[in-house]
Amino acid sequence: MQWHLNNSYDKNQVASISKELMIDKALATILVQRGITSFDKAKHFFRPQLTDLHDPYLMKDMDLAVKRINLAIDRQENILIYGDYDVDGTTSVALLSSFLRLFCHNIATYIPDRYQEGYGISYQGIDFADDNDISLIITLDCGIKASDKIKYASNKNIDFIICDHHRPGTQIPEAVAVLDPKREDCHYPYKELCGCGIGFKLIQALAINRTIPLAEITPFLDLVAVAIAADIVPITGENRILAYHGLEVINSSPRVGIQALINSINKDKLSITDVVFMIAPKINAAGRMKHGLHAVELLTQQNFNEALSMAQTIEQFNHERKELDQTITEEALTLIKSNQEENNASTVVFKPHWHKGVIGIVASRLIETYYRPTIVFTKSGANLAASARSVHGFDIYNAIATCSPLIEQFGGHKYAAGLTIKPENYLAFKTLFEKTVKDTIPQECLTPSLTIDAELCLESITPKFFRVLQQFAPFGPKNMKPIFMARGLRDNGYGKKVGANEDHLKLNIIEGTNPKTYQAIGFGLGHKLDYITTGQTFAAVFTLEENHWNGYTSIQLNLKDVEPES
Repeated sequence: MQWHLNNSYDKNQVASISKELMIDKALATILVQRGITSFDKAKHFFRPQLTDLHDPYLMKDMDLAVKRINLAIDRQENILIYGDYDVDGTTSVALLSSFLRLFCHNIATYIPDRYQEGYGISYQGIDFADDNDISLIITLDCGIKASDKIKYASNKNIDFIICDHHRPGTQIPEAVAVLDPKREDCHYPYKELCGCGIGFKLIQALAINRTIPLAEITPFLDLVAVAIAADIVPITGENRILAYHGLEVINSSPRVGIQALINSINKDKLSITDVVFMIAPKINAAGRMKHGLHAVELLTQQNFNEALSMAQTIEQFNHERKELDQTITEEALTLIKSNQEENNASTVVFKPHWHKGVIGIVASRLIETYYRPTIVFTKSGANLAASARSVHGFDIYNAIATCSPLIEQFGGHKYAAGLTIKPENYLAFKTLFEKTVKDTIPQECLTPSLTIDAELCLESITPKFFRVLQQFAPFGPKNMKPIFMARGLRDNGYGKKVGANEDHLKLNIIEGTNPKTYQAIGFGLGHKLDYITTGQTFAAVFTLEENHWNGYTSIQLNLKDVEPES
């Protein structure tokens, strides 16, 4: 593990903001590193306001989308809300369908079958609309590259409004409206919204058009916060505002579907991290193991008892998913070793029987062992389908794009993508992708690294320090939980390995000559106990968290790594 101390900040700005806000210099350092360089910026950062959201009509084609939806409502047309089968897609469909049902009853929802139809708009979905006299389809979290499908629908007199956040191709589909901040001709101020975020901007625009106060659409933000957490988008700008207020809704008055999902979670207040690990996987499991409509039905359910029953079904899907991804990960690791590919620059593996719903998770698991860009393929109809995941600093989308002559279709982001190829192109693709990665990836991207925000004396960790630190939340990309480093540490002699397999490290740390001890836990660091018990001092990299035990709450160091000091 490489340690990198972030020194990219102006010391004068740190001194100024520390004095102006009356906070510790370590906290001021982190603020300045994150672009918070004035009292006014700090106010907006620590107290995100819904009134700071951008005018939704700044998004290209928003006026056209609102006009077409209003026309459909006035004409009592049948409208189909169509979304992807992951968390972002299913929450988006639940969001927009719930809102539009306030004004009309002719609303249907559609999630493509992951296995029969694949990602995005399908001909089968358009035929469903045609068979049911639907004249307007609104897509969420997909559609930006579906020009052929849009033309197919147009020939059936079906209009499309596309709400997407993925990178467009060279051609923008000829839909009635295409809402995507990543369009080159869209000058919307914030580019990093997730699909559900785009959906919220659409209902915000409709609310403005109908003079509905912003407060009346705030209850929809529980869905937006779940999508932001699950889709791993930057927690900056509008995403930070939406996530902040969405978490407030989740923790105070969530819709019954989300309430049913968190019913078994024994926590008073959920964080974005809790949403990522406790709520999102359950919603995702519906589309992975069965069908994404199970998630939409849960998230739009009005009866709590019905929602509890649905949530239990989804919990079972998630249990099955966990077992599958563990089995497939083990098979993939065996395959890498048998092919003697441990030292490759990339990982590309394939087995025809692997479950398509979990290959993305497997790709992430493989990166935990072999830290490099990874693609996992399985059989999908006549073709091979894959999920790709990357390592920090390497754009896997661009790497896949260089292999496009061998690809049927692909899409995604810098760190995650999906693609489809013909079986006969698998070996050629694997060879070309490995060469591309080997030729372009910086060597430092192949070693896990920890970026440290600031050095910290442990005696600075006061209740006030921790209260201010908590206000940096919600955490996520571009606003990660601050990571600190401390030097000159010793264990008080009671350090030990804990956990069923003694994988973890539990310490009571002493700093310098200060007799006070600080509790610390290091998950997966049990093997480093020997560094601690020699008596020499060590350095530690850690985050800070609350530890609740037997009704007592304390501040605990969550160790990310420890190293002996020479």
